[in-house]
Amino acid sequence: MPTVDRSRLRALLDSVRSLRVAVAGDLIADEFIYGQIARVSREAPVLILNYDSTEIVPGGAGNAAGNVAALGGDVRAIGLAGRDEAGRRLIETLKRRRVDVRGLVRPAGYRTPTKTRILAGGIHSAKQQVVRIDRAAAMTFTDGTRDAFARRVLSAVRGCNALLVSDYGSGLVTPALVAEAQKVVQRFPRFGPRPVVLVDSRYNLLRFRGMTTCTPNESEVEQALGIRIGDNARVLERAGREVLRRTRAGAVLITRGSRGMALFEPDRRTVHIPIVGSDQIADVTGAGDTVIATMTLALAAGGTFEEAAHLANYAGGLVVMKRGTATVSAAELRHAITSGAG
Repeated sequence: MPTVDRSRLRALLDSVRSLRVAVAGDLIADEFIYGQIARVSREAPVLILNYDSTEIVPGGAGNAAGNVAALGGDVRAIGLAGRDEAGRRLIETLKRRRVDVRGLVRPAGYRTPTKTRILAGGIHSAKQQVVRIDRAAAMTFTDGTRDAFARRVLSAVRGCNALLVSDYGSGLVTPALVAEAQKVVQRFPRFGPRPVVLVDSRYNLLRFRGMTTCTPNESEVEQALGIRIGDNARVLERAGREVLRRTRAGAVLITRGSRGMALFEPDRRTVHIPIVGSDQIADVTGAGDTVIATMTLALAAGGTFEEAAHLANYAGGLVVMKRGTATVSAAELRHAITSGAG
């Protein structure tokens, strides 16, 4: 594993409590329905579950905001939430997680995007996901809704140390809005000499320009460039450099699951960071949100790209050991750094 100063990582972690982060983008309600397997139905070859409980947790930009808060950052969420039951419960959960939700827009008639995962298992066994149902919001927004969202983003960043943009493809987040936000943060001294703007775009990463860094996973890079990376180190190198060139980002961190991470910076050798801790992954749901939230805080605290990547690697190693859409606390991360295990 590349050499890393763990005391430096702990110092960065200790510095995040004074940082304020704006998280803007697509809020999603992640709904988990739990049940116990009763038997196979006589009507069709499907399982019959005895219902146990339902849980709704923040997904998308909400999960990124929750991770910032869990690590000790002061976070403001800007996005859309419906006036429906899913939106109400989503906002309640964000508040409990110490996320400032005053920047949320709640348009009349808007349906909160919801991903419902049904998990089943026996009394003494871990529950496994058996099906997922996605209920997406309409992909069109009124001019008034777009304007309200944009105004709140540009207002929020004036008082923050960093901006994290989470684009899950609804069309609400646009490269033009991010470019305008970048201009705003450059005019306000709270951001310091190096404005920190990170973009997580599920489908349109290459349309964004000039961000501090981005953290796409390998499959997103493959889809964006129309390639297959796999175990081919040369293809990975070309892909990372191409994303770096086309986005004009300060750095690109590609997350590769069990293969670890690869950090690309202009005029520097690629840094390959293997996973830490166990490779027995429980659930990767929302792991990318944990990685980019940690990266954002570390960079805002003054860390280098490599230091921030290592800190994010520890956080990612922890969160994939948890089931469902989860967060990592500062205490958990500090222990992992000290022990050297994710």
